[in-house]
Amino acid sequence: MWGDMFLKMTRFPLFRRIVWKPIYEFTATVIPTREFRFMNYGYTPNEDEGKIELRQEDEVDRYCIQLYHFLAVRTEIKGKHVLEVGSGRGGGSAYIYNYLHPTTMTGLDLAGHAVSFANQNWAHGGLRYLQGNAESIPLGDDSMDVVINVESSHAYGSFPKFVSEVHRVLKPGGIFLITDMRLPVDLKTMQYYLASSGMDILEELDITSNVVQAIESDEENKEKRIQALVPSWLKPAIREFSGVRESAIHRHMRDRDRLYYRWMLRKKTEATVQEA
Repeated sequence: MWGDMFLKMTRFPLFRRIVWKPIYEFTATVIPTREFRFMNYGYTPNEDEGKIELRQEDEVDRYCIQLYHFLAVRTEIKGKHVLEVGSGRGGGSAYIYNYLHPTTMTGLDLAGHAVSFANQNWAHGGLRYLQGNAESIPLGDDSMDVVINVESSHAYGSFPKFVSEVHRVLKPGGIFLITDMRLPVDLKTMQYYLASSGMDILEELDITSNVVQAIESDEENKEKRIQALVPSWLKPAIREFSGVRESAIHRHMRDRDRLYYRWMLRKKTEATVQEA
């Protein structure tokens, strides 16, 4: 019941601004274990997407990794300067850096404890994590080749400000990759802001069923980890927050009351602007 109420409240920008940062600061503090690297609901690939090869130590996070992988490989990552906005505990940025080999990989997150956790555990070489606001990205204009955003934008106070900042930091011709969930009515608003962003939408795909299947397939693994790694008093909240089977988020996506999409956009170059 409280999970449904929380999801309803997240429609309000003020509530989002107040509640999400303390939640992520709190979880990074009370669950400091390296075994929790990801906070997304996962993804089961379509048949034509194939199976990715993972190192043995990464298999436990396969479903969460797949959400990143099959979004990131929409474009060339190798040799690029990549920014993840909403990097959380750092697992996604670490995967992209270690497997897809960008020249630099920067993870940006609002929660200072999460950033510290990520830097302590995953930062090396060209991989770093910064604290900062998605609505005021602390990077220069035209500085990134690729910006990626995974299951994070629903927590922002202003999605239009975020998209404007992505446009600012991307180089002309740069790629924006985003995947997230919305109520159907809010999805239309999200699509409007993406279409009005100064970037061309190259791909748009409904992946709701892929995410639901991942939640259901990863249930046993997720429950084992919660039992082993989460304090007893926190287990009920973490089960709901992490989207186990029959949690509010699982039921809403299963019944398509909440939809999960992914997009690829490209920032216009001077030539494409002139053509338009």
